[in-house]
Amino acid sequence: MFEAIELARKGEGFVSPNPMVGCVIIDENGEKVGEGYHQKYGEAHAEVNAIRSLKNEYKLKNATVYVTLEPCSHHGKTPPCATMLTQYPIKKVVVGHQDPNQKVNGKGISILREKGIEVEVGVLKKECEHLNEAFIHHQLFGRPLVVLKIAQTLDGYLAAPDGDSQWISGKKSRELVHRWRSKLDAVMVGRTTAFTDNPSLTVRHVKGRQPKRIVMDGPYELPRDLKLFSDKHEEKTIILTWNKKASATDADPMLRMMQPNYFRGEVIQLDKKDGHIDMKQAVQELGKRGITSVLVEGGQQLSSALLRENLVDKLHVFVAPKMLGGGTRSVINLGINHMRDIKNLKDPQWQKVGDDLLLTAYL
Repeated sequence: MFEAIELARKGEGFVSPNPMVGCVIIDENGEKVGEGYHQKYGEAHAEVNAIRSLKNEYKLKNATVYVTLEPCSHHGKTPPCATMLTQYPIKKVVVGHQDPNQKVNGKGISILREKGIEVEVGVLKKECEHLNEAFIHHQLFGRPLVVLKIAQTLDGYLAAPDGDSQWISGKKSRELVHRWRSKLDAVMVGRTTAFTDNPSLTVRHVKGRQPKRIVMDGPYELPRDLKLFSDKHEEKTIILTWNKKASATDADPMLRMMQPNYFRGEVIQLDKKDGHIDMKQAVQELGKRGITSVLVEGGQQLSSALLRENLVDKLHVFVAPKMLGGGTRSVINLGINHMRDIKNLKDPQWQKVGDDLLLTAYL
């Protein structure tokens, strides 16, 4: 199962909104005879690729199949894997964890058992669930796993008094952030960050696919010459706005195409709440579009707003060995006035990244 998990990771960044899945086949003599993983969304699943890797199908007689996630039981982009496995003389299937997708959710296991195949569920369950934490979160709650990234000084600042924030964290930390971008579905910033820093939010320091780029622009006033709206990845940009005027042109794809130099990304019209975009509605709308994970690289206002609304699921905080003594705090105004109301982080883990310390935790 450990090998199956490592195989599954090879699909990271390429299979969403599907889960990462790995599969290893062991023959009746205990020898590994096949393996495969889900390589790309819409293409063959791990079990199919593992079967295809076999040099001799007779090796499947009394074989044991190890798979990180319950084999699917429904027709989607591909036929059901559970039914496919029953067509071979397999003795046993070992499953990491049950699929939370309501179209499956135990049905794949039932199909196998009904055909006389022994099924064991829950081997390395925690590790297999962690592998697909974004997929599971999206299936359970209908919204993406929101991962907030903060890079701050030792004394809690993310920018100097003059607004300069380059660079708080070191090179190794920035490379790691680019790796996260390549693996998660989307990267999000607020309008202040988009305007002040004019970021590309692309994957440059490592190899990998480009994520979708989400910009919170409530007033719908950001200039269209910013990189997010004018570079070669423009079509991957999503603007979230409460401005009703946006729906007249840019929120309508057909009307946009009639405009010269039209914006080729997507505009999502949302409600206004307390003078800002309704954040809960925003993440739900992203979930409806199949976005299972979002890396938030916003500034103080966006980070604080998401934390206030309890919309942050996972936190990455880089703490640089630097001090400013003043400037822009990383987080403010969480509405906490008493220690009894403090936000306690779950499963905190520290690691050294270059000269920085990285805290990873859940909320």
